[in-house]
Amino acid sequence: MGGASRVATILNLVSSADRAVWLATEDRSTLLADCYRKSLRVAAELGAQTIAFPAISTGIYRWLVEDAARIAHEAVEDASAGVIRFVLFDQRAYDAFVRP
Repeated sequence: MGGASRVATILNLVSSADRAVWLATEDRSTLLADCYRKSLRVAAELGAQTIAFPAISTGIYRWLVEDAARIAHEAVEDASAGVIRFVLFDQRAYDAFVRP
């Protein structure tokens, strides 16, 4: 599947993500951003230098991928981690997450 990777730690932080469901009637962008920020905090505490994120909440939680990409980038832009990657499912998500 594309090559081997070495992973020291996997974080599965869903306490905020389970509430970060997209709704047309309510702005929940802070909840989605908090998913990224909490993960970054925990990763920093563990000394992680490289962090990979999926497009959180864009699957079953129905978050619009273009909006989720904007929120994700804003949430991680001031992070002190060495490398932050977005690992994405398809070309549409990739296109949304690529910064101009």
